[in-house]
Amino acid sequence: MKTQSNHSHSNLLVYVLASLAALAPFAIDTYLPAFHVMGAQLGASDVQVQQSLTFYLLPYALMTLWHGAISDSIGRITTIKWGLGVFVLASIGCAFAPNIETLWFFRVLQGISGGAGNVVARAMVRDLFEGAQAQRVMATVQMLFGIAPAVAPIIGGLLLGIHWQAIFIFLALYAALSLWAAIRYLPETMPVEKRMPVSAKQVIKDYKVIFGDKEFNYVVLALSANFAGFFLYVLASPVFLVKQLGFTEHQFGYMFLPTVCGMILGSYLAKRAAGRYARQKVVKVAYLWMATMVILNVLICYLLPTQPLYNILPIALFNIGMALAMPILSLVALDRHPRIRGTAASGQAFIQMLLSTVSAGLVVPFVWYAPSGLALAMAGYLIFGWLMIRKSKFYNHQ
Repeated sequence: MKTQSNHSHSNLLVYVLASLAALAPFAIDTYLPAFHVMGAQLGASDVQVQQSLTFYLLPYALMTLWHGAISDSIGRITTIKWGLGVFVLASIGCAFAPNIETLWFFRVLQGISGGAGNVVARAMVRDLFEGAQAQRVMATVQMLFGIAPAVAPIIGGLLLGIHWQAIFIFLALYAALSLWAAIRYLPETMPVEKRMPVSAKQVIKDYKVIFGDKEFNYVVLALSANFAGFFLYVLASPVFLVKQLGFTEHQFGYMFLPTVCGMILGSYLAKRAAGRYARQKVVKVAYLWMATMVILNVLICYLLPTQPLYNILPIALFNIGMALAMPILSLVALDRHPRIRGTAASGQAFIQMLLSTVSAGLVVPFVWYAPSGLALAMAGYLIFGWLMIRKSKFYNHQ
């Protein structure tokens, strides 16, 4: 009986950690279907509303460099309390913004605080679990982190039926609930005697160690590029789904449900493979699968008429390979620096978010002219990720 209660307790921990990790993508994607309505009500152009994404992503990416170091210093739970507390207030500010400039301001605040849950959750997985179990737990956390960008626009589309402000009220409630669950159920995994004083000098020194580690960079860039290949479609969804595939603001689920299923299946396979197959073998299979889907996607865009089924299916199938490789690559990177794992988790989240920010600001506006443009960009990201992982010792280790 005791093992069963331990098992359910450990499951509860995993879901609380996953809900913390999912907050960041929820903040990016829940309001995507509301872009046109918000523009009209706030007297702003499409581009100005699109900029509210960049105003969130850039501070988010920069702050992820600090959340881990702060949690190594003041403890994991205190960091979550501060981060999520500010996020709740910022979300309420967004809901009642009278104009686009006020929205931008509160989006910056959301960005500064929103990453605390994600970064600290990754570090806590590694604090709490070992070996194959850590791989399985990371697969669950990554799965829910991956599902969030897909479920969020569906929830956003439904809430838009009430009012666009309801979307930001939902974010405030979600963050408040996650905060309550974290305080109630999560143990403090950074004991006082292990804490390191946070000083800019020390943080810069730690990042020199982390980003000076080629192996860490190769693995994290590969992981981030795989994710960016899918995330392009999330960022481009207001144009890709509405203008190119002819869906309405309430039909975002037609792309996001299949892509979620791909991620769930990939994460399930990652959990099944943990401890059974060599990690290198699993990653090689994942890349072979992603490459096949990318080629299929490009061929479909050039040879077949634009049609939702053809254009969405390869993206959903690509996600199976992406979610299969993700937990392994994430743990390989974190295990490079066990002494400063919180900072390493920050470095990983920073690179992932930086690629997403580059996608939002620079890549997407250039390639969303047609489905073929997005397919080529996805192929470009996969090739980049493949070249990175090929250089790593992990991949070449027999």
